[in-house]
Amino acid sequence: MRAVWIIASFLTVVIAIASCQTAEDIEFKRYYTAGLVEYQNHCQNCHGDKGQGLAALIPPLTDTAYISRNKNMLACLLSKGIKGKITVAGKEFDSEMPPAELAPMEIAQVLTYVGNSFGNKVGLISNDDVTRDLKNCR
Repeated sequence: MRAVWIIASFLTVVIAIASCQTAEDIEFKRYYTAGLVEYQNHCQNCHGDKGQGLAALIPPLTDTAYISRNKNMLACLLSKGIKGKITVAGKEFDSEMPPAELAPMEIAQVLTYVGNSFGNKVGLISNDDVTRDLKNCR
């Protein structure tokens, strides 16, 4: 009987701790989890399962400086694609990335996932952030 009481007490503590998540934490996890699925469906084939890219052809997504420095441009890069030279992780890439056929929410989810994976830590990139950034695309 004492063991049942100990287990029940333990479960109560675990449930109490788990329920202490903020609305922001829950929103981040929702975007991040959905972003993983979108990444696997639309990005992983070229950028790799660990964001490593492909030799000299496709840039890695592991360059935390590039990701954080260009955070407000990432939605445009996904939406419009990339043509021409870019430098990522000290290497120059001159290949074409076609536009992603994703809705703004899907872009936000992918960017939240990429922005917080592979060594990156940029936090939540919301649908509102992406909508704002897409209006500023050149």
